[in-house]
Amino acid sequence: MKTASLDFNNQLFSFKNSLQGFAYSLTRNEEDAADLVQDTLLKAIRYAQSFEEGTNLQGWLFIILKNTFINNYRRKSKMKSYMDGVGGTAINDIQGNLAYNAGESNCSIDDIHKALNSLSRDYYYPFIKYFEGYKYHEIAEELNIPIGTVKTRIHVARQLLKKNLKMYSDLIGKK
Repeated sequence: MKTASLDFNNQLFSFKNSLQGFAYSLTRNEEDAADLVQDTLLKAIRYAQSFEEGTNLQGWLFIILKNTFINNYRRKSKMKSYMDGVGGTAINDIQGNLAYNAGESNCSIDDIHKALNSLSRDYYYPFIKYFEGYKYHEIAEELNIPIGTVKTRIHVARQLLKKNLKMYSDLIGKK
């Protein structure tokens, strides 16, 4: 492992306590705050190459934490809208309890990973960022490209994924 990446990781973890305090102020729950900090640090490590040397690392981490919190909140809000009116059980919970063929599901996950990995970086990165809940303008700022280019790349990535995973849409249509 490179010394620079070890230094970067050490710097990241030096801000853990201040991130924990900020996360708690957002979540009002110790466990949720710890999870939020962990997600933030993982994203920071994953996207370390996009951090510009000489800029405010703590500010960058706080932005990641805030965006992660907002995206998680949006995701939870969407889940609540899928609640059924009678029993209050989420549709996803019902589907999770249904019996299914685990072999078929593993194949589909492998195929999804293959399809994603077949995308060039120009399409993969904006698509993944959008999938994680980032807004078009946030992706455009991070990649330093026009917002129209971001939208086009995400659209093209969707079309390529749809084409590469067509076999599953055909299967679903037959059931």
